[in-house]
Amino acid sequence: MLRNTFIELLKNYTDDDALMDHLWNEIVENYAAHNRYYHTLQHLDNLWLLLIDVKEKIRNWDAILFTLYYHDIIYDPLRSDNEEKSADLAGVRMKQIGVSNHVIDLCRKQILATKSHLESTDSDTNYFTDADLSILGQAWEMYAMYSQNVRKEYAIYSNSIYRAGRLKVLNHFLSKHCIYKTSYFHQKFEQQAQDNLKNEVVQLEG
Repeated sequence: MLRNTFIELLKNYTDDDALMDHLWNEIVENYAAHNRYYHTLQHLDNLWLLLIDVKEKIRNWDAILFTLYYHDIIYDPLRSDNEEKSADLAGVRMKQIGVSNHVIDLCRKQILATKSHLESTDSDTNYFTDADLSILGQAWEMYAMYSQNVRKEYAIYSNSIYRAGRLKVLNHFLSKHCIYKTSYFHQKFEQQAQDNLKNEVVQLEG
């Protein structure tokens, strides 16, 4: 599904089969890297399923799809500029196939928005960042697996250092009036997300 959707997206801009295969293989290689446990192709698949449900609310579907495929293409737990590097690579690849500057700009802004997940004046961005946070509102068993996978991605850090950083992230979300910006995702995930975050805080502080 992910490959077919990506190729169909690229066909709007190029008929170069070799280039399309190259760009897809680059995505697979990055998201299947050995140090990834959560930011994988499965994450992209989950996002696609969520975004399909709100497709009629999205104003620029192509931009959202490019954002989906490229938002975590660069992911190094030791760096703090993954979003910027992902946005840069997305811009380069989109220019290669002749995507308009307008769509490239939308995509870049959406990728950069995943750094803070703050509310945007652009509704498409809010739908994407809400979908990106949907894991927080899943059933506790799935959330617990997610938190374990994130820990694996940060395995280089000691428990004490990781705990401090993780608590900072969790409390950041809990300090918000609402985790989700759109009514659709708020109604679907907000209460469970609040409960999950609080549970993890208790576990880390225990």
